[in-house]
Amino acid sequence: MKVSERRICRALGQHRSTQRYRPRGRADEERLVADMIELARRYGSYGYRRVAALLRDAGWQVSDGRIEKLWKREGLKVPPKQPKRSRLWLNDGSCIRLRPEYRNHVWSYDFVHCRTDDGKAFRTLNILDEFSRECLTIRVKRRLNSTDVIDALTDLFILRGPPAFVRSDNGPEFVAKDVRAWIEAVGAKTAFIEPGSPWENGYVESFNARFRDELLNREIFYSLREAQIIIEGWRKHYNTKRPHSALGFRPPAPETIIKIEPRPTMH
Repeated sequence: MKVSERRICRALGQHRSTQRYRPRGRADEERLVADMIELARRYGSYGYRRVAALLRDAGWQVSDGRIEKLWKREGLKVPPKQPKRSRLWLNDGSCIRLRPEYRNHVWSYDFVHCRTDDGKAFRTLNILDEFSRECLTIRVKRRLNSTDVIDALTDLFILRGPPAFVRSDNGPEFVAKDVRAWIEAVGAKTAFIEPGSPWENGYVESFNARFRDELLNREIFYSLREAQIIIEGWRKHYNTKRPHSALGFRPPAPETIIKIEPRPTMH
């Protein structure tokens, strides 16, 4: 049906200029999109909310909604919504309620396995403060045993003091008598999860997933030393820069810059 624009606008009660309007982006939109795409390229597993937090940290005054629109327009990945999870109930009807309430309340730790480019295996011992989500240390060696667990915890206890609880799975390195006795000797308590129930150690399991997805699956390590350096760099980024959704998209331990003003000179 061929009807003139003038007649259609008169019938709809619209001004003809509305049919010629073309939305124009803001003056800074091109630079904003470029920065957004660069962050999406650098951190391929991040969604738009985490990228928006990084942009605000870099000085942009943008909302999550604006970044979401640009994110979809540019065809970037939009992570699917996660299904709701129910509480964890034991067979006797009780519910696990050991939840971190303050820093140094509950630490958790676990091993992650990987390989260098020559096919040789190495392991990482990841230790996490469950309340702050800060990764306290990542120990990287070809082999890790109960002695290495004690050494890593000793270094942290000297720096931070012992936590109230240390949570882990039932691996031989964690339930070794020497480890249990040493943890109790410094005033902490052990909290072992039920066998075959990794979800009870959810904080460190979630961290391990991010660690593997954002680093281990994206890097080729040609030597153990290279792995140690790159992993330590990622740990510092995770603690000081990476926005954490559970913390309101703030990093677990942001760096603080102290600016010292020069003292006035006396004349």
